[in-house]
Amino acid sequence: MSNIVVLDNGGGLIKAGHGGERDPAVVIPNCLYRPLSSKKFIHPTTTLADTNEDLTSAAIRRPIDRGYLINPDLQRDIWSHLFTSLLHVTPSSSSLLLTEPLFSLPSIQRSTDELVFEDFGFNSLYVADSPSLVHLYEASRRPDGLVSEARCSLVVDCGFSFTHAAPVFQNLTLNYGVKRIDLGGKALTNYLKELVSYRAVNVMDETFLMDDVKEKLCFVSLDVERDLQIARKHGKDNLFRCTYVLPDGVTHTKGFVKDPEAAQRHLTLTDGDTPSQAAGMKKETDQLEVMERTEERKKADLTKNVVIILTGGSTLFPRFAERLEKDLRPLVPDVYQVKITTQEDPILGVWRGGSLLASSPEYESMCVTKAEYEELGSARCRRRFFR
Repeated sequence: MSNIVVLDNGGGLIKAGHGGERDPAVVIPNCLYRPLSSKKFIHPTTTLADTNEDLTSAAIRRPIDRGYLINPDLQRDIWSHLFTSLLHVTPSSSSLLLTEPLFSLPSIQRSTDELVFEDFGFNSLYVADSPSLVHLYEASRRPDGLVSEARCSLVVDCGFSFTHAAPVFQNLTLNYGVKRIDLGGKALTNYLKELVSYRAVNVMDETFLMDDVKEKLCFVSLDVERDLQIARKHGKDNLFRCTYVLPDGVTHTKGFVKDPEAAQRHLTLTDGDTPSQAAGMKKETDQLEVMERTEERKKADLTKNVVIILTGGSTLFPRFAERLEKDLRPLVPDVYQVKITTQEDPILGVWRGGSLLASSPEYESMCVTKAEYEELGSARCRRRFFR
């Protein structure tokens, strides 16, 4: 098989690399941006968190909205830079494994196929959905684990544009059981911008800055009423109070948390504890949880388990998994155990599943070739991906 390019084309980040590798060679934002110091839009060459450039009030153009491709011309521009300057691949002698959101419209699928075959000239294409790749990777990573033995899971993909809850059975996503809400990291950032702008300083144009604030300071509450009471307190009694220093454009071009330890104080709170009880009980609680989970693994019944795999950048919020389990437990019959697995890297998990699939012996037979696309067209070729 020719060189295989694995491309996880997310609304927030592009993860791209070669099939068979463990990690992608390139992780960049799926956008163009224009700093105040520039007159033209610029291609990012790294994650914007790693750049030293001043991104204050930078304008952004994105080809994807709510998970779906809305600007093929802009996506073509970004991919051209990716393949030529960053990956250094020749599309005409390469195969492309591309991720695509579930329930993508035929018109969007057609635009994607035109980009792949007509604009870039890849010799073959395979389109995969994120949940099936996540399940494949988790099952291969733990051959003796529950996901591998049960051969099914519920994948919760909470990323930049949306959240999907998708059942997967034997590496196939069951489309009729998929649920979706248009809530992801982008919506949370926009809401945070509104809150800060209303109460303090106008940050409606500071997307990159508020993304950083969200990722470093926000968390998922295990007890909303208790945490709201704590947030209303003053001084040291407020465990959530911390300082984020805004960039001044002179001595530092990025914002930062003034006291990183203060930003982690909320982790001392456990479900049902008051702030005064939290510090002394946390260590003992963690030890008990480890012992209980070990015992549960020993007596696991594959017919009485609900497995959920968490993926996507928005699942990185502290306490996300614990809150999901707390809310899910009352909805599941008592005879069933709820097992929630967070991927070792929720941002790269989908790409790693694609890399694994690309290195399998069956990959070549699963692809649609450029000759088949030219003969049959997009609609008929797409049927191969819906098994």
